[in-house]
Amino acid sequence: MSATQILISLSGQIGLLLYGIHMVTTGVRRALGSRLTRVLHIGLQNRGCALLTGIGVTALLQSSTATAMMVTAFTAGGVVDLMPGLAVMLGANIGTTLIVQLVSFDITGIFPALFLAGCLAYRSGRTSAVRDAGSALIGLGLILLALHLLIATMEPLEQSQALSDLLRSVTADPLLTMLLAAGLAWAAHSSVAAMLFIMSLAGTGVIAPEAALTMVLGANLGSAFNPLISSLGDDPVRMQLPLGNLINRLVGCALALPFLGPLSEAMLSLDASPAHAAANFHVAFNVGMGLIFIALLPQMAHWLENLFPARAAARDPGAPRYLDEAAVSIPSVALANAGRETLRMADVIDQMLRASQQAFHEDDHEKIAATRKMDDILDRLFAAIQNYLGLIGREPLGDADARRLSDTLALAINLEHIGDIIDRSLMDNAAKRIRSGIELPEDARRQIDDMHTRLLDHLQLAVAVFMSGDVEAAHRLVVEKEGFRELERATTQRHVIHMRGGRRERIDASSMQLDIMRDLKRIESHIAATAYGLLELSGDLRSSRLQPRA
Repeated sequence: MSATQILISLSGQIGLLLYGIHMVTTGVRRALGSRLTRVLHIGLQNRGCALLTGIGVTALLQSSTATAMMVTAFTAGGVVDLMPGLAVMLGANIGTTLIVQLVSFDITGIFPALFLAGCLAYRSGRTSAVRDAGSALIGLGLILLALHLLIATMEPLEQSQALSDLLRSVTADPLLTMLLAAGLAWAAHSSVAAMLFIMSLAGTGVIAPEAALTMVLGANLGSAFNPLISSLGDDPVRMQLPLGNLINRLVGCALALPFLGPLSEAMLSLDASPAHAAANFHVAFNVGMGLIFIALLPQMAHWLENLFPARAAARDPGAPRYLDEAAVSIPSVALANAGRETLRMADVIDQMLRASQQAFHEDDHEKIAATRKMDDILDRLFAAIQNYLGLIGREPLGDADARRLSDTLALAINLEHIGDIIDRSLMDNAAKRIRSGIELPEDARRQIDDMHTRLLDHLQLAVAVFMSGDVEAAHRLVVEKEGFRELERATTQRHVIHMRGGRRERIDASSMQLDIMRDLKRIESHIAATAYGLLELSGDLRSSRLQPRA
């Protein structure tokens, strides 16, 4: 085989390895969906739990970059503190070593079984979670197949004197060797892929054991640049966590580089296989850095927060705060961001409803105008959320994530419609009342106040349904909607009585009361719509209000 053929084969096999890692990461992330984010969030309670959570999540995802993006989104959004986020990254660095340890043993013969199991799950699975798990198994099989092919391709290279001389000259300088491996890990976006390639080189004797350990340091260093580069932007707080992780790697490389000779001998004394020695050093390096830095995290977090302070909150109330485009590649995190932004819309609706309630008690045109302007805030937030959800939906989603995207969009649409009703109808009636000098009767004002109060209560119920899937709150929303229909019917009957009475001022006041109540009923319908998806999922929603015909 010529040198060109070998190079092409190695490139293709490394590409297969990277695609297998991508399939494992994507399959696990889709299979677990928002549960992965929830587990990660729960685990960020203290340093110890956060470190263990980072190990577990990254072992599943096989990507410390994916874990870093998820935790960065939490810390940048203020959901969790920086210190436990840094602890997760210490755990994530350890988690990436587990798959390397697994494949350091001769288990390449099981990849046909993984392909078979994965294909059966993917083709026969009744739920998207099972199909996604099957995709992850196929990806794991591709990783093992790629490793098998890499070893087979590089075995003849051991006998090549020219290649041995070239690699000996390149790896003679430890710093240059480390930088080359760092470049490889950065380009591959995966320390796992870089490590498997280094183990293949070491296992076939193409590079010396000490050079292999140097490249292990480089692989760890290079993979820390990917989260840092993806966090570059206009918000400096996003730099805190990835920079802390990079500092951890830099300090570790600086401590280990002068002692690679003794470290190489120690690793080989534990296991004579150069490939196993590289894998063991990979674990020892990350465990050691975890033990060293776990005690220093409070000071590091304080220093990073001072170096990259959080950007002042935007004064523009219509500007989105949580729609981080860097998190779009992780649907569960991006959907959480979109949900938080949608709750800002709910807060604006709360303010508009309270202002609307006052508008029928006071003759203040300025307050009416201020309430109308709040609808502009809603429109801008809705447009931003809609565009963001469109970015999330470009890739196939699991059932849970797809349902969450649909629920988020539905709530945002309903809130935007509520804003339009308040702006274009309720405030029109409030302004008309002032212009025409219409005086609503005391009982009418009490009823309007009561309906506003109930709407505010129901808005909070709708938020509870959206956030926690509270079925009881969903039931209550639908039941209360029926009460609004009865109020409208009773008000319509009273209006007919006033029409028969013939008193112009009473008819005008009654007509305005009816218009206001219809608008409030429309708002109630949009709020109650939040419950339909959950009730349909639980089997508590009828498909139609019509009675079946005989």
